Amino acid sequence: MTGLFNHRNGQYGHVHSYNHFSTLPWVQTLPRLLKDHGYTTGIIGKFHVSPEDLYPFDANYTGQRAIGSSRNGARMAERAKEFFEATQGAPFYLHIGFADPHRAGKGFANENAYPEIEPVTYKPEDVIVPPFLPDTPECREELAEYYQAVSRMDQGIGKILKALKDTGRDKDTLIIYISDNGIPWPGAKTNCYDPSLHMPTIVRSPDQTKRGGVNNAMIAFPDLVPTILEWTGAPGPDYELDGRSFLPVLEEEDPAGWDEVYFSHTFHEITMYYPMRGVRTRRYRYINNLAHQLPYPFASDLFASKTWQGVLTRGDTMYGKRTVDAYLHRPPEELYDLQNDPDESINLADNPAYKTVLDEMRSKTQAFRERTKDPWLILQNYADPYRGHG
Repeated sequence: MTGLFNHRNGQYGHVHSYNHFSTLPWVQTLPRLLKDHGYTTGIIGKFHVSPEDLYPFDANYTGQRAIGSSRNGARMAERAKEFFEATQGAPFYLHIGFADPHRAGKGFANENAYPEIEPVTYKPEDVIVPPFLPDTPECREELAEYYQAVSRMDQGIGKILKALKDTGRDKDTLIIYISDNGIPWPGAKTNCYDPSLHMPTIVRSPDQTKRGGVNNAMIAFPDLVPTILEWTGAPGPDYELDGRSFLPVLEEEDPAGWDEVYFSHTFHEITMYYPMRGVRTRRYRYINNLAHQLPYPFASDLFASKTWQGVLTRGDTMYGKRTVDAYLHRPPEELYDLQNDPDESINLADNPAYKTVLDEMRSKTQAFRERTKDPWLILQNYADPYRGHG
C-alpha cells in the first residue's frame, strides 16, 4: 500500500500487540492518494499496518469493526457486496485481506464452522510435500490442514467475484490477487528463498484483449501501487516510488526488461530481527544477511508448528534439502544457481568459479540499497557492528 520497500517506509514489521511497528509519517499511501483523487476506499479483513490516519479507508471492516471472521469468505463477500452497491456510479478501491490460509496458533482454524462454506478435506498421505520441507507425518498432517484452509479461501474469493458481477462492477474493475508471504512453514514464510518470495499473482483487467495467459515478468510488491495509480489515473506522491507499473506489459508473455527483482526483509514480529537484502535474477539468487552473527529467528506460529516441533523432538539433522544447522546459522552471503540447484541447497558464495557472478549480484544489491535509502547502510561504517559496544 506504499509502493516502497519496508526498510524505506518504516513499517519494518507487524503493528499489532507488542510489535507496534509504524509507517513513517511522510509516506503517502495508496488509500490516501486514491481518496484525494475522488475514490471511495474500503478494507475488509486483515490490517497489519499503522497509523490509521495514514490509511484513511472510508469503509473499514477490520479489527474491532470486523463483522464476522476474516476466514469466513461468505461474510466477507456480504460486506464486499454492500460496498459495491454503496459505490454505484463512483470509482472505488477495495482491499480484502483473508486470514486464510495463515496459521491460527498451532492449527488453521479448520475446527470452526463457516456458514455457506463447504469444508473440503484432504488426506495427509495424498499431499505433495515440497522439497524444502521434511516428509514427516507431522508435516503431511499440517499440509492437509493448510490445503483445507486454501479451499475455504477459494470459495470466499468466488463469492466476492460473484458479488462484483451481480452489482455490475466487474466490467470496470481491475482485480489483483496476491499472496502476502510464502506458506507458513520454516523455509518459506519470513525467509528470502523462492518458497517465500515466488508467490501467486493473478490479474484481470476489463481492458484485456488476451485472456488466460501466463506472463513471465518478474514483479514485486512495490510495483502494485504504480500499477493501480496508472489504472485509476491518480497522481503519485511527491517522491519517487520504488516500483513501476506492469499494466503496459500485462498481456505479454515475456516482456523485455522484467528479468530481476529485489527484496528486503527486516522483522516479522519484534523478536524476529534478521535483516536481509538481495536480488533474484532469472538464474541466480543473492542474499546479504546483515546480521548473520545471530541465529535465524522464528515467527511464533512457525516455531509452534507440529512440523518444527517434530524436528526438535526427534533431533533431526535434516530439514528438507538443508541441514537444520544450515537453516539456523547462515553465512554473510548466499548465492544460488537456480538453474542447476532449484532447491537452493548449495551456497556458491565461497566458490571461486562464481566470483564474477557474486561480485555482480553484490553490486546490484548495494546499488538497490542506496537507491532505496536503506537505513541499514550505516552498518557498513563498522567492521563488526556486534563488537565493541559495552
